[in-house]
Amino acid sequence: MPERESLVARAIARREEARARQRLRTRRTVTHRDGVHVEVDGRRLLNFCGNDYLGLAQHFQVAGALQDAAAREGAGGVASHLVCGHHAHHDALERELADWLQAPRALLFSSGYMANLAVLQALLGEGDVCVQDRLNHASLIDAARLSGCRLRRYPHADPEGAVRQLRASPDGAAMLATDGVFSMDGDSAPLRALALVAHAQRALLYVDDAHGVGVVGPDGRGSVAAARIDRSVQPLQLVTLGKALGTYGAAVAGDADLVDHLAATARPYIYTTALPPALSAASLAAVKLARREHWRRERLQELVQRLRAGAQRHGFELLPSDTPIQPLMCGDDATALAWSAALENAGFLVTAIRPPTVPEGRARLRITLSAAHEVAQVDALVNALATVRDRIARPGGGRAA
Repeated sequence: MPERESLVARAIARREEARARQRLRTRRTVTHRDGVHVEVDGRRLLNFCGNDYLGLAQHFQVAGALQDAAAREGAGGVASHLVCGHHAHHDALERELADWLQAPRALLFSSGYMANLAVLQALLGEGDVCVQDRLNHASLIDAARLSGCRLRRYPHADPEGAVRQLRASPDGAAMLATDGVFSMDGDSAPLRALALVAHAQRALLYVDDAHGVGVVGPDGRGSVAAARIDRSVQPLQLVTLGKALGTYGAAVAGDADLVDHLAATARPYIYTTALPPALSAASLAAVKLARREHWRRERLQELVQRLRAGAQRHGFELLPSDTPIQPLMCGDDATALAWSAALENAGFLVTAIRPPTVPEGRARLRITLSAAHEVAQVDALVNALATVRDRIARPGGGRAA
């Protein structure tokens, strides 16, 4: 018999290595959600690490639409969209999203991860190139690798770096892919400049706007609308339904020919069961709320400014961001974990983010805000952070900044 390495032994060794480096990922079980509060391990905590930016996940109209549709149509998607799974609720949601984003067409997917896999695998192949921001979401990187194209990455938010990479690969088709709002840093891509780069280099601009749609831009239409990109550029835009819109799933919006091509050829679309129609009904209700209730975005901006002012007053280092994602830099893994644990003891849930999710030496607390938060709750978090910082020293004796 061949002397092969045991996959079980390899998995155990890697787990123990991660544990030794304080990078073992573990799940926490939430037993109940109540707005911005969650119950974890029998404790009621104020949640500052979720992505329910507009506070729609438990809105009575969204939950009511889900319940009503489930009562009529059942719980499952039954089949793939191209067999018999495409329901009128799916169609209505795609039309509403396209209308909101002012795009010719929109196509639903089961998740943002699957949507990114679909776009890059359906449009790119051997001999093509995908140029990406170095801090793009993992799904974009995985999608490029699986498509068989050449993956080239440029320094974060650097349009000139994108130009250099595109010029270095003049053959085949080209895609310039970027997050709209970066999920771990909270900053926005320089989309106007990137759109010019894409146009000059005859590349398709693709924007993963998972953390932008609903939050930024006129009427919450996201990063593409916020950048006021000329319609002639026609970028493709990823919309996730499980963040600002509070439900589940994703959609790709943009050029009708490209979207139709995805529907006909993208393997992650063709070979998977459609989203439950009831979820699409809930998402439709959420989109309508996001479109008309502008006060939610206004409230978010008020809370962002409140948090940043309080953090500055106490001498904290927040990354530059005007979005609900407000990263508090800790530096090393041990500090991030210690601060997160101390905050939990004080009644706040703020998860520590460590490599490889973020670069080495860039561990952080990823603080996120929701329109459902109150000003007093943000103030309480800032005060708790100050208390934690004053009690916990960095390894080596210094205080965390």
